[in-house]
Amino acid sequence: MYDLMIRGHFDAAHQLHGYPGECSGLHGHTWDVEVVVRGSSLDEVGILYDFKTLKEDLAAVLAPLDHCLLNDVSPFDGINPTAENLARHVFEGLSARVGIRVAVVEVSVWESPIARLTFRPGD
Repeated sequence: MYDLMIRGHFDAAHQLHGYPGECSGLHGHTWDVEVVVRGSSLDEVGILYDFKTLKEDLAAVLAPLDHCLLNDVSPFDGINPTAENLARHVFEGLSARVGIRVAVVEVSVWESPIARLTFRPGD
């Protein structure tokens, strides 16, 4: 089994409705996103899934979130744009893009250099 990890990032603002603290106000982050995909079948070159392709896949999922107010972007116009919901959203979007050669096994969202949330399905 092989695990491949890449990172991406985007800048966006959000506010957490119902949160009893400062994060209920409008504020922004440079969000770092780490994704891990897993598989066992290598192509004819000996590659699990091209790093370049995975970077493009992640960039496509993150592009609608970049430089915006997350609360105005689907699905966050209907759910709180928490790190938990953001990680699940990226997981689902990336899973739809990578197909069946690899499986997305986890997505980590960093909202600061010291604060990370990781989503793994079934854990």
